[in-house]
Amino acid sequence: MRHVLSALVQNVPGVLAHVAGMFASRGYNIDSLAVGETEDPHLSRMTFVVVGDAQVLDQVRKQLEKIVTVVRVDDVSASEFVERDLMLIKVQADSNKRPEISELCHIFRGRIVDVAPDQVTVEISGQEKKVEAFVDLMRPYGIVELVRTGRIAMVRGIDQSDKSASVSSQAKKPTAAK
Repeated sequence: MRHVLSALVQNVPGVLAHVAGMFASRGYNIDSLAVGETEDPHLSRMTFVVVGDAQVLDQVRKQLEKIVTVVRVDDVSASEFVERDLMLIKVQADSNKRPEISELCHIFRGRIVDVAPDQVTVEISGQEKKVEAFVDLMRPYGIVELVRTGRIAMVRGIDQSDKSASVSSQAKKPTAAK
């Protein structure tokens, strides 16, 4: 089963390396990872997509909670949530192909963000299936380069002060970096 975990972490150097090292040392694969600062500049949010049963999820959660710089861990996939992926894709596109690609961009609510003599770069965001479908449609044109963010996710309409959505049994207070 696919699980989306959100870890609120202290925004200090080395946190990403520490967390990634924990996953690797225990043989867990990260299908997707996105990290970014939150509304509090002292905290970052790491969003992981991992595949496994309930036992794997429980082990990952417990290991994350042991890391000092991890403030809270939430299983986002246990609730109703909104999920997005962002992709930039550069495809071969001479002047004859551009109208077709432009129409596909419009259908997928994407946009052309760069135009070169024989190529266009398209930005697409949405659920993973939508992004994958667009990639499949672009293959015949010739994909030159493709880059994607990891999935980001947020629980729908929940009061952020509601700690019952937290997988973590205890919230740690962020400490100043030393």
